Formats: sequence, structure tokens, C-alpha cells
Amino acid sequence: QVQLVESGGGLVQAGGSLRLSCAASRTIASMYAWGWYRQAPGKQRELVATITNSGRLNYADSVKGRFIISRDNAKNTVYLQMNSLKPEDTAVYYCNVQDILLLVIAWGQGIQVTVTR
Repeated sequence: QVQLVESGGGLVQAGGSLRLSCAASRTIASMYAWGWYRQAPGKQRELVATITNSGRLNYADSVKGRFIISRDNAKNTVYLQMNSLKPEDTAVYYCNVQDILLLVIAWGQGIQVTVTR
């Protein structure tokens, strides 16, 4: 079973930047897309960004122009560059891998991002 491990979270002041990484334990033959999601306290998990094998990108409106998703296929890793962070970006961030039907193959364990005023 594939494992996804996130890294790069932490505490940052508003306006700052963080870069999250998510590495898969092995190549996933059935993978179609990587995704980043987040869940703030008391809220449902929401989409942040996705990137398909062909490089098609999708972003939540709340992060467009501030966050950038990218991947390194050779390293089985996806990244989320987060710029101009706001307190409302505070959440646990999760990565996942999806198949061609957009069904989730695996989730990461989640990593905390806290943005202070």
C-alpha cells in the first residue's frame, strides 16, 4: 500500500510563505492526479489545488494567485508553494493521489499550517 508523507508545515506570519511537500513511497501506476486539501477547525475538508499527469491545474478561488501546485515525477513528490499567506489559510493540509475516476487512492497524514496576524 502506498504511503504519502507531507512535510514543510509550520508557523508563519501573515504575508509570509511556506512550501509543502508530499512524497509517495513508490510510483503509483494508476495515479491520475495529485491533490492538496485542507481542513480548518470546525470546518469540512476542502480542495486547495490539484494537478493531473498532463499538468492540468485546478485551484480553489481562495488561493488563486497565491498558491502554486507542482510535481516532480522522478521523486514521486508534489509541492504546494504558498505565498501571501493569510490567517484564514490556517488549517491541516492533506495531500492525496487520485485515479482516473478521481477516486482517492491514498491520503497523507496531514500537516499543520498556522498563519498568525
